[in-house]
Amino acid sequence: MAYDYAPFPYVPPTGLTAPEGRHPVVIVGAGPIGLAMAIDLAQHDVKSVVLDDNNVVSVGSRAICWAKRTLEIFDRLGVGERMLEKGVTWKVGRQFHGAKEVYSFDLLPEPGHKYPAFINLQQYYVEQYLVERAQEFPGLIDLRFLNKVTDHTDHGTYVELTVETPDGTYALEADYYIACEGAGSPTRKRMELAFEGQTFEEHFLIVDVEMETSPFGDHDTPERWFWFAPPFHNGQSALLHKQPDNIYRIDLQLGPETDPKEEATEARVIPRIKAIVGDTPFRLDWMSVYKFRCAKLERFVHNRVLFVGDSAHVVSPFGARGGNGGIQDVDNLGWKLASVLQGDAPATLLETYNEERTHGSAENILNSARATNFMTPKSPIEALFRDEVLNLASDHPFARKLINSGRLSNPCSLEGKSLQTPGDAPQHPGWPLMDAPLVGPNGQTWLVAETKGQFTLLGFGQTALPEITGIARLGINGQHDYPCFDDIEGHAAQRYGADHIYLIRPDGHICAAFRSPEPKEIQAAYDRARGINA
Repeated sequence: MAYDYAPFPYVPPTGLTAPEGRHPVVIVGAGPIGLAMAIDLAQHDVKSVVLDDNNVVSVGSRAICWAKRTLEIFDRLGVGERMLEKGVTWKVGRQFHGAKEVYSFDLLPEPGHKYPAFINLQQYYVEQYLVERAQEFPGLIDLRFLNKVTDHTDHGTYVELTVETPDGTYALEADYYIACEGAGSPTRKRMELAFEGQTFEEHFLIVDVEMETSPFGDHDTPERWFWFAPPFHNGQSALLHKQPDNIYRIDLQLGPETDPKEEATEARVIPRIKAIVGDTPFRLDWMSVYKFRCAKLERFVHNRVLFVGDSAHVVSPFGARGGNGGIQDVDNLGWKLASVLQGDAPATLLETYNEERTHGSAENILNSARATNFMTPKSPIEALFRDEVLNLASDHPFARKLINSGRLSNPCSLEGKSLQTPGDAPQHPGWPLMDAPLVGPNGQTWLVAETKGQFTLLGFGQTALPEITGIARLGINGQHDYPCFDDIEGHAAQRYGADHIYLIRPDGHICAAFRSPEPKEIQAAYDRARGINA
C-alpha cells in the first residue's frame, strides 16, 4: 500500500503585508524534530512559528526505528500511543555469520514498561501524526509550509529572518531561532560553523520492499536480522526488518567503489532482492544509495541560535541513533527554553543544553563509529579479529559482547553534569526515569506518564513529602494529600528502593536522590536543576 503524500496547505503569512511583531521562538524545519520541538514548547505555553520550505511529509520511510525512551517522550507529546498502535513492535535481534546464526538477543527482557524496546514506523507516519498534533495548538503553534528561510541575522537580543514564499519575501523576528533543518542545515552553512567528524567511504543500499509473505519464515514475531558476510549478497553486511503495511527494510553494504547512480536502479536492485527473498512476490517502494558521516558541531548554542537534531550532529544509521538522539535533544531543550522565556530561570540555563547534548551526541557518535568499524574492517588485522569473534560467539558468551552490528540506541545518562546533585541511590542522579506500572484513583497508569513535563518529587511509603513551590509531589504505597499510587507489581520499589526520595526533571531525568532530606536540601537541588546558584 503506497503512502498518500497529501500536501499541507500554504497560507500567505501576515508578514507579507504588515509587520508581525517579535515571536518568542521560530523553528526552521517541520520534520520530526522541528514539529516535536514546537509541541514541547506549546505544552509549556510557549508560542512558536514553524517554517518549512516543503509542504509534504518526508518521501520514503527514512528513519524507522524508534526506541523506548523516544516513545516515552512522544507519549508526553501526545503521539506515543498512536505510534505504538501503528508501528511494528520488536525486541529480538538475530546475528548471522554467513548462513549460520551466531546468537540472538532480547532488548527488553524484563516486564513492567508501558513501551517496548523498539517499534518500527516509517518517518512519514511520525511526521503526519506530529503535524496533526501540532494543529491541536492553534494559538501556540503557527505552521507555515512553503516558507523558506534564505537569511538570518543574530542581533544579540533577537534574531531577524528573511523568509521566501510563493507570494514574495518577508521579514520575521524571534527571541530565539531553532535550526531543525537536518544534516544539510543551511543555517549552519550560513554561519560557517565547522561540522567535524569522520566520513565513511562505504556505500549502502537501502530498499523498502512491499511483501505479503513474510521473509522471516517460521518466525511470526517481527525481529531484526543482521548478516555478516551474507550468503545471498557479495558484501560485508545485510540487514532486514519489518515496518507497517507489509513493508520490509533491506540494507545492503555495497563497498566504497560503488557507483550510486547505477546501483539505485531497478535493473540492479531487483536481482539483489530476489537473492534474499527467492520467489516471494514483492514490489519496490523506495530505494536509495548513501554514504554517511559521524560529525557534530562543537557547540549547539550560539547566542540566540540553537541547533537541534541532525542540524547539530549526524551519525551512521546503525544503532538507530539519529532520530532518537534528535528527540532527546528536544526533550532536553524544551523545558529549559520555556523556563528562560517565562522568567523562571536565567538565560545561562541554555548553556546546559549545550553541555548535556554535546555529551549525548559524542556518545552516540562513538558508538556509531565503533559499529561501523566492526562492520567494515579497515585492515587485515581488524578483519581477522571480527571473523574470529563471530566464529567464537556461537559457543562462547564472552565473544557475543564484542559483536557490534549497530548497538541499538540507549538513553543518555547525564550523571556528573552540572544540573545534577550527586547522591547515592539505586537510580543515580542523571539517569533517565525507569518506568513501572502503578494503580491510582483512575485505574492503571505508569510512573513515567505521571511525572512528565514538570519537576516532580517522588517518595515511597507513609513519610510525607514536603511542599515546595514549583515541584509536584507523587507518592507510592502511601496515603497523602497529593497524588498517590500503588506499586501493584513491585517494580517501582525494586527499581528505586523504598527508602529513597527522588527529584525528577521535566524531561524525566533524575536530578537528585535523598534519604530523609530537609526541605532546604530539596530546594537547593531544585534551584541547581534550573541553573540558579548552581
